[in-house]
This record gives sequence, C-alpha cells and structure tokens, in this order.
Amino acid sequence: MDEPVVHRPVVLIAEELSPATVDALGPGVEVRHCAGADRAALLAALPGADAVLIRSATRMDAEALAAADRLRVIGRAGVGLDNVDVPAASAAGVMVVNAPTSNVVSAAELAVGLLVAVARNIPQADAALKAGQWQRSRFSGVELAGKTLGLLGLGRIGTLVARRMRAFEMDVIAYDPYVQPAHAAQEGVTLVPLEELLERSELISVHLPRTPETTGLLGFEALHRVRPGVRIVNAARGGIVDEAELYAALKEGRVAAAGIDVFAVEPCPESPLFELDSVVVTPHLGAGTAEAQERAGVSVAGSVRRALAGALLPEAVNVRAGVIAPDLAPWLVLTERLAGLLVAATGRLPGRLEAVGRGEIAGHDVRVLELGALKGALTGPVEGGVSYVNAPALAAGRGLEAVATTGPDALGYRSAVTLRAVFADGSEASVTGTLTEPGGRALLVEIFGLPIDFPLGGEAVFFRCPDRTGVLGALGAALGAAGVNIAAMRLARTAPGEDAVVALSVDAPVRPEPLAEAAGDVRATRWWTLGDGGWEIRRTLV
Repeated sequence: MDEPVVHRPVVLIAEELSPATVDALGPGVEVRHCAGADRAALLAALPGADAVLIRSATRMDAEALAAADRLRVIGRAGVGLDNVDVPAASAAGVMVVNAPTSNVVSAAELAVGLLVAVARNIPQADAALKAGQWQRSRFSGVELAGKTLGLLGLGRIGTLVARRMRAFEMDVIAYDPYVQPAHAAQEGVTLVPLEELLERSELISVHLPRTPETTGLLGFEALHRVRPGVRIVNAARGGIVDEAELYAALKEGRVAAAGIDVFAVEPCPESPLFELDSVVVTPHLGAGTAEAQERAGVSVAGSVRRALAGALLPEAVNVRAGVIAPDLAPWLVLTERLAGLLVAATGRLPGRLEAVGRGEIAGHDVRVLELGALKGALTGPVEGGVSYVNAPALAAGRGLEAVATTGPDALGYRSAVTLRAVFADGSEASVTGTLTEPGGRALLVEIFGLPIDFPLGGEAVFFRCPDRTGVLGALGAALGAAGVNIAAMRLARTAPGEDAVVALSVDAPVRPEPLAEAAGDVRATRWWTLGDGGWEIRRTLV
C-alpha cells in the first residue's frame, strides 16, 4: 500500500518580519519568502501557499486571492486591513487575522507625544535652535494641566491616552456613542455629545476608526464650531480630519496648532499642511516601535499556526463566531467531526442540522456549534475549500441550515453532543459523541440510534450491513488479504438480524478496491471512510 503523502503547510512571508515571528510559526510549516510590494513576484509566489503573512505594503485583493489556489489564511501583522479585500477573502473561504491590540500602547504614546509637542512647540524650537536661532519668546507654549482634552473615541487606544493625560492633571471628556458610561466613569472620563466636545475642548485627540460615518468628521462644520485656539492631534486614521479644512482653520487662527501622523492618502510626501510652522507631522509612526512590530508579528503568527491546524479563531475579522468559552471549544471540533460522519453515513446533504449540547456544556452559549456542524457537513460534498469563514454562505446556497440548542440529559456522560439531520423527505438520522475529558479523546457513542463506543480519531472505515453470522469474520478476512491492519473494531446493533454498523480503526488510509470487495462480501448497503486530516470524507459508496 502506498504511504499517504503528508502535506506540510506552506507559509509565505511577503514582507520583512522579525525572527521571533518566524519562530512563532513553529517547526511544522515550510516558510517561503517573497517581496510582497513587487506585484509580479507576489502573484508568482502565491500558488501553493496555505498562508501568507503581510504588513502594509502587500495588497491581497481579488487578483491575488485568485492566484492563491491553496490559501487558507491571511495574517496581517498589524491593525489596519486597507490592503486586504476582506469580502473577496470571505467568498474564497480564506480566514483573515490581524493583531488589533499589538500597537495600542505605541499608538497611545505617540498621541501623547504629539499633544505635548503641539502644546510646547518642541519640534519647531528644535529646528530653530539647530539653525542657529535662540528664540525663547517665539516658541512659548501652554500648560496641559487644568486644560480640557476632548477624545474622539474611547476604545482601547483612547482609553490609554485618557489614563496618561489624566496624569497630566487634564480634564478629559470624550465622544463615543458605542462606549458604556460605566467604562468612561471608571477611567475618569465624561462622555459628552460631539457638539459639546467641540465647544469645550482646548485640545482634541482623534481615536476613531475610519468608516463612512467618521470620514471627514472634523470637516468644515466641526472646525467652525471648535473652541478658538484649540490644538488638534490625529494619530488614528487619515481622512477623519479633513486636511484642506484643517489648513484653512490653521491659517485663520481658529485652530492654534495640529499634530498629524496619518493622512487621507499615504505615502504623503507633500501637503499644504507642511508649510505651516504650527503643524507637527510624522509619517504614520503610530505602530512604529520595535515592541509593537514584534507583538504584531508574533501574535498573527500564532493565529496563523492555529488556523492551519484547523482551529476556529473567533477573533478573525471574517468569522462569525463571537466569544467562545474555553470549555466549549473542544466540542466545536467534535461537532464538526460528527457532522462529517453523519453526511458520509447517509450519503446526502440534509436540509437541516440540529446540534444539541447536553449535560454540563448546556450551561454555555452553544450557538457556535452551528458553525462546526455546517463546516463538517460541507467538507467533502462541496468542491473547493470549506472553512469556518465561508461555511455559512455555502450552506445558504445549498438550502442547509443549522441550529444549536441545549438539553440536560447527557446520556450517562458529563457532557455530550447529539447531531440530528433532517432531510427533505422528512427522514432523520443522528449521531452522538462525547469527550473523555475536556479537550480529551473523542468518542462516538450513538449512530442511527444504535449504541456504540468508538474512538473518533485517526483513519476509520464504516460499513452498514445486515447483522448476521460471519459478517465480522468476512470483513476481517477481506481487509486482511488486502494488507489492511485493523487496530480496533466495534459493532453497533440493537438486535440480531437487523441492520448494524461496523466501525473499524485502521492504521492508514485504505484504497477503494479492497473496501468495495469487502462490502460485497458482507452485502453492505453502504460503506464510507473518514480520515484524521480534518476528517475529510475519503470515499462514499451507496
């Protein structure tokens, strides 16, 4: 028998990343490199890659995704995803992961630096003195203590800025319609409407994502409502502050100074803002620290490694899973295996899958099991890759829905999952599995209503056949003659003479020919095999 080919996942690193990032991928992958900013080089390197790691210079759009025939995950070592076509990736079943918290400290510290710089004219004084000009009175600034700081956005970075600026004895107010008042109060921040923030703030710092709603937020109208002499800092996203309107406000004196790290179009080597001495500019340095880059790379490498191992990443930007309790995560994998087994065993795709979490796991939100049921059911019947990303869309296109509920009875186990398939003709079929311990060995304990005790792991072969004398012996003889080594055998039946299911653990994948011969010998009505590599259906025969 030919040995199965073990595919070693290929990770394409398209931009310079730290050695720690490469180490975080682990030894089980093949690492390749290319210059992602070189379009031709990128498109040539993508075929055969299972994952690609990028920063901001590599554009993963529909063209790149089409070239990546085996891609499963895109890892962006950073926060922004402007260079990734997320909808196209989702349609292709490619998971997109980033490192949303890797640069929060660095970004917050840069915003603080810009606030101090625009208050005390530090860069301008530095440039003048280095040019031989000692001008103390020209660069007189203002104290931060006692001033009112208005934060546009009180998310992770805005909160860190608030903490640091309160240490400067500033009065901090914020506008953020998505933040709970209790969080703001805990941080010593007062939430106010946008109009009030504009009118009260002596310094304003932007910490919002760029969306259709926030683009141009500080534009003509807002910059005509600000408190005269306000100082504005934007180290969040370009385009939130209208640069042309900011230039006009600075020229007219409505805005005293500005610190800008981000621009609507980047790179931005030229801007009217650069002409003004009252403006401090930096070339998008928010995440530009060694610590932030290291954290981003290591974080996203870990996510890529887990994604390649088949794990669901609820933190992925295009996975609809929400927060998964750690105790529930192993049951998601079990549900996926049960769904693949159920579809293989029946030989058809149901219209509805019902996952019931029983026993102790019923205390959790089990809705994530729906995702495992859909992915497991579609792996095999659907050509192309099926992932946690595209499984819901693929299922909807095939009229398949999944629901997850809970039940108290765990059938004698601490916890169990029953998966029931309902077909268009009204018929049903079910399987039930359990784990010997949280995250431990998976067991099949029921199939088609028949009790069984069979480990769900490794390579397995199933036969559905009449329960009559000599069936097990005939199967063993036929498979033994073909060189198939049977590691374990279980029989699921209710009474002699009725239909039974024979489950066999085998040491390696089995070719179809000996299985077809064995099935004929015992008059099996169906046989199917499942493999440990993602439990993909290897073969089904009706």
